[in-house]
Amino acid sequence: MSKNGCVKSERHVLLTRYLAGNPFLTDEDLAQVLGVSIQTIRLDRAELDIPEMRERVKKMARGAYRNLRSIESTEIVGELVTLEVGREGLSILTVTEEMTLRKTKVLDGRYLFAQANSLAVSLIDADVVLTGTAKTSFKRPVFRNEKVVARALITRKKGNKYMVRVSSHVRDELVFQGKFLVFDLSEEVNRLENSP
Repeated sequence: MSKNGCVKSERHVLLTRYLAGNPFLTDEDLAQVLGVSIQTIRLDRAELDIPEMRERVKKMARGAYRNLRSIESTEIVGELVTLEVGREGLSILTVTEEMTLRKTKVLDGRYLFAQANSLAVSLIDADVVLTGTAKTSFKRPVFRNEKVVARALITRKKGNKYMVRVSSHVRDELVFQGKFLVFDLSEEVNRLENSP
């Protein structure tokens, strides 16, 4: 039995349940939650044939990029993990030293905005999508080596206008949130391109 009283079979059920709810949990996170060593988590994952977090994320990402229409894969800021066009999506941005401000070593806010904006645009099932307005709020500084997980959700659609809400977290802490009004301008652009 582990420190928190779970027998192996119970721990396996909990491990599977936690990862189904949040596939971004690391072995360290799981060890802390379940009150066991990291090595125990690795052994449990091996027995359950569950890959490590990096592999789980890569597998999810392969499918997400196939669904892109409104934006090129190279224009996504961060790594696209899940994308349900017309509904919701998720991306991860790993902060590198090049992304931080030299003086403070804090992530340049443009990256947080760009991650959220590119994710919001990627949700729309159209060829030409542009951001009209954005109301954003930066909640706390983000530092090198932190992973920013951005979740976007379409909250409203009216004609060619979409309201997309994005929240970005480092672990469980909110670091950025925004509301993006994005427009499907495909018909307008096609009309302009085909006019004499």
